[in-house]
This record gives sequence, structure tokens and C-alpha cells, in this order.
Amino acid sequence: MKITRISTHQVDLPMKEGAYSWGGQSFAAFDTTVVIVETDAGITGYGESCPLGPAYLPAYAQGVRSGIETLAPALIGADPRQTDAMYALMDRNLRGHPYIKSALDMAFWDILGKSVDLPCYMLLGGLLNPRVKLFKVLSRQDPDAMVARLREYQAQGFRKYQIKVGDNADTDIERIESILAARAPGNIFAADANTTWAMHDAMRVVGATKGMDYYLEQPCLTYEECLSIRQHATQPMILDECMDSVDMLIRGRNDSAMDQVNLKINRLGGLTKARQFRDLCVSFGIYMTIEDSWGGEIATAAIAHLAHSTPEAMHSQSSAFHEYTDLVIADGGPKISDGTMSAANAPGLGVTPRMDVLGDAVFSTG
Repeated sequence: MKITRISTHQVDLPMKEGAYSWGGQSFAAFDTTVVIVETDAGITGYGESCPLGPAYLPAYAQGVRSGIETLAPALIGADPRQTDAMYALMDRNLRGHPYIKSALDMAFWDILGKSVDLPCYMLLGGLLNPRVKLFKVLSRQDPDAMVARLREYQAQGFRKYQIKVGDNADTDIERIESILAARAPGNIFAADANTTWAMHDAMRVVGATKGMDYYLEQPCLTYEECLSIRQHATQPMILDECMDSVDMLIRGRNDSAMDQVNLKINRLGGLTKARQFRDLCVSFGIYMTIEDSWGGEIATAAIAHLAHSTPEAMHSQSSAFHEYTDLVIADGGPKISDGTMSAANAPGLGVTPRMDVLGDAVFSTG
């Protein structure tokens, strides 16, 4: 089997709730890129990369499309089913930029699954986790508005929540206190600053909320700053943005820097790299949130397949990003019920893009 054509499509994903706000940033829509990889066997694979704006991580939407255009000529004629070999080929032709390679790697796994008539979770380890637990984001607003949103999500059957903080420390303390006071039985909360607290603000927040039952997630920008806060906080620590490689995972484990990690497929560079990171977490006994930066049905399908193939005891939660937008970019996305999701039991990722929504290709080669 050989790749014959690679094309990219650009779509804006509008937020159902009007905006998504966190850590000093707010967006009404996110720019996502869908890549389509065609082969001479008549099998087509789909991938998606949606950075969370240009200032969240070292990734931006136009860079995805430009990078795929740079890589594509070197990939024409290669066998996409050989996922490790394909990754080595991408690395030889483009150093770094994992968020670009993520969409392509996702499409290669989609093709591999379709070529053997199996869903991707079977190739990633098997169906070890039948229902993928979901969390809902409480986008940063006034504390009362966040509590009102929490009530809506509780009524929908969700039990896990991420409180977006990283603003003024006094207001963040009020957010945490107000939301925890509205907790229902079985609710689990994480206060996520998305790297944006200065160390003195993070110290004020953990001091004021000492002994309160929530996870503290990535309070500061650097690993070293987070490690310092870890040594003073009573809450369990989740590391997210700084967990961008297997090397950082090993460092964090050796330093006892965290109790849980956020695995983002896009940040690591696709399912090939995410699987390696996931498997090492399982070996180390590190609890995981499995998600991505953002996206529609295609990116969410990849999240679901990786989470399905992760031992249930090691999986904390995941995101269903396609539930945050009214725009459906693909059929066959994961189904949501009672705070969980499940991927389609179909070959590959199980999704089919709606070409009328994707529109004309931004780039095509082959």
C-alpha cells in the first residue's frame, strides 16, 4: 500500500456556550485542520490537529497546514500502515513540531485499522476500558456563573470537572470555594491554572484552600515552578503542559513531581507517541487524563480509542471536545451518555468527514 495524495482542510469550530475562557485567554471559535491521506488501495485515513489558539502551547493552526505541506512530498509513495517507520520518515524531514505530525500520524492509524478491518483501540492494546469517563470544563467566569454551569452539567450525569482558574488569586480562591460548596456526591474537581499563576499567587491559593478536596493542575509555567508548589500544596498534583515527552514523564516520576498527568495526543505528536507515553505511565503506575488540545469528531475519536485501550484503573478521565461545538465535521464521532463516551465499533477511527462542511482543500499534493 502506498500514499497517493495528502490534502488539508480548514474549519472554524464555534463554541456552543459562546466562548471558552482560561488562563487569560478566551476564544469564540478554534481553528482546526483536517488532513486526508489517500492510498492506492482505495483506503483513506483522516486526522485532525487543533491547537488551543496560538499562545497556549508552541503550536498554531496555520503552522499545522504549512507543516503538512512541507512534509507531504516526502510521504507520497510510503506505506502508511508502518506507523513507526512513517514517524521516522516524518522526523527525518521535519525536526520537532509534534503538533503537525499528530494529524498525519492519526490518519496513518486510521488507515492501518481499516486495512485489517479492526477499530484502532484493538491495535492500541484492546478494549480494556469499555466506557471512557468524561470531565466537563467549567470555563472561567464569575464564581456564581461557574456554579450555575456546574448545576447544568451535574443534571446531565457528569461527575468530573475542571475548574478554570489562573486569574486574580482572590477571585480564584472564591471560584474554588464556591464550586466545592456546590459539590454533589461522587463529584471530583481539579483547579486548572493552565500555567498562568505566578508562584506567589499559586502559593496564596494553595495556602487559602489548604485541606480542601480537589486536584491542583499545572499551576505555573515551568516544571521547576510546579515542583516547588507541589512541595507546599496539600492537594494531589496534576502536571499537564510540561508533560510533553517521555523524558519529562521520567523526570517527573523520579522527582515525585505529580500524582497524575494529562496526556495530550497533539502535544506528544500523535497516537504513536501517545501510546508510548501511555504505556510507560501504566508501567510506572501513573494515573492519566487522556485527551488532546482541542478538535472535533476526528480528534475526539482518537482520544476515545486511546482511552478504550488503556487499563480502566489507570484512566482518570477524557474530554469529548465535539460536544462543545454545534458544528459537526464528521459522522461516527464517539457517543456520549451519562458522563461517559464510547468510540464507534468500526474499522480505524470510525469517523467519516462531512466534505460539505470541510469545503475545498487548502492544500493538496500527489
